[in-house]
Amino acid sequence: MYVIVEINGQQFKAEEGKKLFVHHIQNAENGATVEFDKVLLVDNNGNVTVGAPTVEGAKVVCEVKSNLVKGDKVLVFHKKRRKGYRKLNGHRQQFTELTIKQVIA
Repeated sequence: MYVIVEINGQQFKAEEGKKLFVHHIQNAENGATVEFDKVLLVDNNGNVTVGAPTVEGAKVVCEVKSNLVKGDKVLVFHKKRRKGYRKLNGHRQQFTELTIKQVIA
């Protein structure tokens, strides 16, 4: 059984026992339990339920494993040839690591 859940504006496929890296959740503490109720789709062994826009009564219960995880560094390089213009910009996205404890559908 899996569900498609929306967390912080992004959609994730969620199954029990899996890890998710979502955009940083501000007020989450390590070991805290977080619930998400914006479930868009439920697949229960081939029986698919699509919400309009969400599935009623379905939710995902997660445990916060690590509040702040930094992603890989992404380098953005801009250059205009023959003009002497070069600009290098780096970015590291902050994530929150979640473990899915329970899928209620």
